[in-house]
Amino acid sequence: MDAQTALDNAYFDYCPWDFVGRASAGQRAAQDAHQRRLAESGAHFGPRCYVSPAAGVFTDTLRLGTDSYIAGHAYITGEVTAGDDCTVNPYATVRGRITLGDGVRIGAHSSLLGFNHGFAPDRPVHRQPLTAKGITVGDDVWIGSHVVVLDGVTIGDHCVVGAGAVVTKDLAPWTVAAGNPARPLRDRRAQGGPRRDRAISGDLPGGLSDDLSGDRPGDPSGDLGDAVARFADRARAQAADLLARCWNPDTGRYADRPGAPATVRAHCDAVEIADLLLGSPPEQLAADEHAARLRALQDPGSGLVPEFAPDGGPGVLPAPAADGWIDDGTAEYHVLAVGYALDLLGSRLTQPVHVVRRMTAGQLITRLESLPWRTRTWSAGAWVDCWATGAHRNLELGVEDGEPGSLEALFGWLTTRVDPWTGMWGTAGSPTAGRLQLVNGYYRLTRGSYAQFGFDVPYAERVVDTVLAHGRDQRWFTAGRENACNLLDVAHPLWLAGRRSGHRAAEVRAWAEEQLTRALGRWRDGAGFGFGPAGEGGGGPGRGPGLQGTEMWLAIVWLLADLVGVADRLGYRPRGVHRPEPARSPGFATPG
Repeated sequence: MDAQTALDNAYFDYCPWDFVGRASAGQRAAQDAHQRRLAESGAHFGPRCYVSPAAGVFTDTLRLGTDSYIAGHAYITGEVTAGDDCTVNPYATVRGRITLGDGVRIGAHSSLLGFNHGFAPDRPVHRQPLTAKGITVGDDVWIGSHVVVLDGVTIGDHCVVGAGAVVTKDLAPWTVAAGNPARPLRDRRAQGGPRRDRAISGDLPGGLSDDLSGDRPGDPSGDLGDAVARFADRARAQAADLLARCWNPDTGRYADRPGAPATVRAHCDAVEIADLLLGSPPEQLAADEHAARLRALQDPGSGLVPEFAPDGGPGVLPAPAADGWIDDGTAEYHVLAVGYALDLLGSRLTQPVHVVRRMTAGQLITRLESLPWRTRTWSAGAWVDCWATGAHRNLELGVEDGEPGSLEALFGWLTTRVDPWTGMWGTAGSPTAGRLQLVNGYYRLTRGSYAQFGFDVPYAERVVDTVLAHGRDQRWFTAGRENACNLLDVAHPLWLAGRRSGHRAAEVRAWAEEQLTRALGRWRDGAGFGFGPAGEGGGGPGRGPGLQGTEMWLAIVWLLADLVGVADRLGYRPRGVHRPEPARSPGFATPG
């Protein structure tokens, strides 16, 4: 290798972002070979990635999204996952269990240390046990040069961390922070001049010290009601473009986000978003065409709605169980999604949900007893949600159940099985496992049963106690860790139980204010909301903005705003799957 070639190769060690546009064919071939060698050890790379051969990459797990780079002399070990458009600059250290969102910039000589060890006096430091909580960095985050981020920290979306900072605690979304230890300086969205009472020169990278205000991080400028109103106006103005980006004119179908496969839920989410923000069906089709396409998806034998096949054609359901039920979680959710989307379009399913209609009261009780209440409470609650929603749709069509009394059997079983200590169904949780399954399962169960049929939930005060305790679990409810499922599954029970009781109302309001402020900052212009980090077991469509995240977070924002008392400033109210009012009133009667 001559001197010029060596110099050319070294250029990309320090400017990896130029590789795609400037590399020669030989350099590209060498990079492909380097990535193949790393892939032999389990690494995965998206399109247009670059990993400098001069970087020390010794990972157990490495995943880089599209257009992500690792510069020369960086040191990468452990379990590292990065989204799209991420850069690890020269001499940076990224070690331990590290998760980066999209658009993260890690400055030169910075260190993200996702592990630690003790320093108890009973043994030498080199013999201390290691601990590893991991580090999570959200989307659109700039970490300046010479920053140190310690184990267990979460840096929320849109944060900026000034040069030389030592981050020891979580940072809320949109925070600008600097110092040792790092301290919040302002909310990145806030307008105003620099603070005059603080010597900050040099704390921030790239001249950010010239643009600081006195606003506290996480506080929207002005009254929270004003912030809610501004958000709603912004969302409405962008709703049409948001829906258009997820429509494929070639297939005539919606996907959750550009490049994702078309799904039934995406079409339903598009209908719900358009109803919330525009008060009309999505403009890609006329209302009757939307309704016709959704009605045509219903399987005539079962009454369920399967997902599209991989080739985009009609889906196929698995064989029924002994009691006639067809176990397909996606098709079960479509009973909710398609039914409520048709409501918004002024239509309804064309035939009953036969798997519900055919199930006798005895078979229903047997199925309820067999659900995984102790191990997967969410799955058990989701099944109840589907069955009860199917019964609601059958009543809507005036169809009698195969055996009278099935709905009475459902509510009788639920009422006699609820735990009076927690107000919920299933295992009460533990310090290790927490209450995630318990609370999330409660939301799904009560959404389809008590809330949908207009009954008061039992033990409302105990529900508030349980849900508030769960809502303070930092594993799920700190900056950068929330996802739409987990937030919805707390906000709705607090709202539902709060209708019966003012128990701990001030605490509920304070929790809702904090979460509402964070939620408003999650909106991505022209794209909507991202679902958030994967849920337990890897569920959810991910951090990137899409239809599912947008539909769910719009409902969450309404629930939180109503708990705070500012929902009227939004100018919308959910009418679909996440509607606050019962779908039937009263009880089992057919609505007039």
